[in-house]
Amino acid sequence: MPSRSHSHSGALIPQVTLTAILYLLLLSPRPSLSINITALLSTFPDFSQFTALLSAATPLAGDLSHRTSLSLLAVPNSFLSSDDHIARHQLSPSALADVLRYHVLLQFLSWSDLRSLPPSGKLVTTLLQTTGRATDNFGSVNITRDPKSGVVSIRSPAPYSPSNATVLALVKTLPYNVTIFSVNSLLIPYGFDLMASETRPSIVLNITKALIDGHNFNVAASMLSASGVVQEFEADEGGAGITMFVPVDDAFADLPPSVTLQSLPADKKAVVLKFHVLHSYYPLGSLESVVNPCQPTLATEDMGAGSFTLNISKVNGSVALSTGIVQASVTQTVFDQNPVAIFGVSKVLLPREIFGRNPIVSAKPQDSGAPPPDDNELSPETSPGFDGHLSSPPGFREDQRSQAAGFGSELFVVFICCIGLYLVV
Repeated sequence: MPSRSHSHSGALIPQVTLTAILYLLLLSPRPSLSINITALLSTFPDFSQFTALLSAATPLAGDLSHRTSLSLLAVPNSFLSSDDHIARHQLSPSALADVLRYHVLLQFLSWSDLRSLPPSGKLVTTLLQTTGRATDNFGSVNITRDPKSGVVSIRSPAPYSPSNATVLALVKTLPYNVTIFSVNSLLIPYGFDLMASETRPSIVLNITKALIDGHNFNVAASMLSASGVVQEFEADEGGAGITMFVPVDDAFADLPPSVTLQSLPADKKAVVLKFHVLHSYYPLGSLESVVNPCQPTLATEDMGAGSFTLNISKVNGSVALSTGIVQASVTQTVFDQNPVAIFGVSKVLLPREIFGRNPIVSAKPQDSGAPPPDDNELSPETSPGFDGHLSSPPGFREDQRSQAAGFGSELFVVFICCIGLYLVV
């Protein structure tokens, strides 16, 4: 009898040990795989000018902070100094960042990948496409290889695009994470207006004053002033501009008691306010015919690709905005002059990432003509105009799949280690 008990406890010890090791492996923090492109490129003096551009484009650092697999097209000093795109135009930081985003391919490409390109070439998404500011798929690049000369060329998928470049050499590679290729020219996205920052009127709009003058946005104006984010919005008026969706005063009164917007911590309140702003100028006509229904917001830039997005569609002749738990409509134009558009909206846009996934029911009875949408209607994936392929701007899905694949591989390694430990003990 004692020997049986001893045998049972002996078998239990390896199982307990195995379980403890498994928990430790799963709960231990995963190493950060973020890529510091500027640090990598700074070791090559021939790219000092391009590195300086990357450093000056401060919004780009946040975009790259969570990327784990990409290819960079860098222009050497000898070619960049003779390129007059930058010299002739005083680009704003946001405009410069968009040009450089076009040089970041959201896919790891090796030199052998370029040598084995099919005759039709390969369409690759760039970081610019994920911003939602590129028309159609013009935030992507088409990479082709001449089968006779072996020359690899990169150009916009737009027909007759004047901007193209030739791959010169492989500069640096960290297998499956990052590759840096040198190219002989700066690439300008198709339709990108380099003259915009020079010809655009420098209005430097006082957003708070514009809202107060609108007579129906006092609550929003007060929140913006108190949070300090309004200064950031006004700074973003340059470059690609901004589009703001500002709730009318009644929208705040309609919030149910469960939504304690005013008691949120300052950082979360700032995220909610940024969730109401697109980092591009969209007049009303553009909103009615938006190509990508799921649009990133300023909160997306702070919190990461794929999060804090707005679904924009046209419903019954009006522009509708869905957060997944709230559906609002554009009720009026407060201000519309390039590069700033401000629209009044019927509801406070509450992001799911902060307020959960359940639909928010208004504190006041709904008008008979506007019943509250059900759970399916509130989902961006089922909003009007969604065809199953536009739930996020092109490029978001590639990044999410790569992150999911990386996590799956880590679990597989943990599983193999556990089996090995079990066999040993």
